[in-house]
Amino acid sequence: MNGDITIIVYAALVAFALSAVICPIIIPYLRKLKLGQSIRDDGPETHFKKAGTPFMGGIAIVAAFVVVSAFFIVDGPLVVLPVILCTVGFCFIGFCDDYIKRIKKRSLGLKAWQKMAMQILVTAGFVGFLFWQGLNTEIFVPFIGGTFDLGILYVPFIFFVVIGTANGVNLTDGLDGLASGVTAMVAVFFVVVALILGSVLSPVIGAAAGAIMGFLLFNAHPAKIFMGDMGSLALGGFVASVAVMLNMELLIPIVGLIYMAEVFSVMLQVGYYKLTKDKKTGVGKRLFRMAPIHHHFEKLGWPETRVVTVFHLITALMCFVGFLAIGPLLG
Repeated sequence: MNGDITIIVYAALVAFALSAVICPIIIPYLRKLKLGQSIRDDGPETHFKKAGTPFMGGIAIVAAFVVVSAFFIVDGPLVVLPVILCTVGFCFIGFCDDYIKRIKKRSLGLKAWQKMAMQILVTAGFVGFLFWQGLNTEIFVPFIGGTFDLGILYVPFIFFVVIGTANGVNLTDGLDGLASGVTAMVAVFFVVVALILGSVLSPVIGAAAGAIMGFLLFNAHPAKIFMGDMGSLALGGFVASVAVMLNMELLIPIVGLIYMAEVFSVMLQVGYYKLTKDKKTGVGKRLFRMAPIHHHFEKLGWPETRVVTVFHLITALMCFVGFLAIGPLLG
């Protein structure tokens, strides 16, 4: 156990150092390429000063993660490789979206069907890898303990988990340090779970946590760089694939409660708007002042730092709840 912890710490520290070194190198380069963040006209006024801040910083996280994780492929290729491929696959989707938005100057980026098609394709590759190594259709049941076999329903369940989580993290990325801080805590939680299970993924997850923290040095308020869709989608793919490989998919709604809140706030906002749309004016009512929900609190007058701090505290609390959920594993 002590040896495993040592390896995890080294993996996290090396990834942290790599990410922390890469960020200050790419920031001026991204500025030179004029890859600056654009701000929504209907967004909080405090965000206008962020216009021009370099984005696509997710490359620092993914690069550090992949470099360190590559050293552990030999120890567990059937477990480590799917996580790396899923992370990189969603990173590529995010890159395409960012590229079209900022470089091709098409504000909406990839069309909805294009983004979904690419996400389905990457997830299909991930599921295909699971089939190749021998698909385990059982999932751990939080709090109760034991597993439940989903059988043939496991495949659509995995598509729902991976795509839903990826988009949840993507929607969470809207404030300085929000998505990166939340995901760093989620990653640390899964490091402990992997360590308890004796999984070879523990140092790989540790590497991800370290890489995110290294990026957070520059992403914390006031952010000097944003991760962009390539970073947020990559982190979503990472969290989902790790949970799947550990058969801990049902822990995501617990420790990733913020992701879920962001997704459902958008769904409720859109649904309520359509249901209340006036036939004459074509205008509907809004359930929240602005969605995703972190913007709702900003519109209520909360400072950005307060929203981020509260969301981080909620995640930390839910990680403790997550440890209660895996209590049966501890005997």
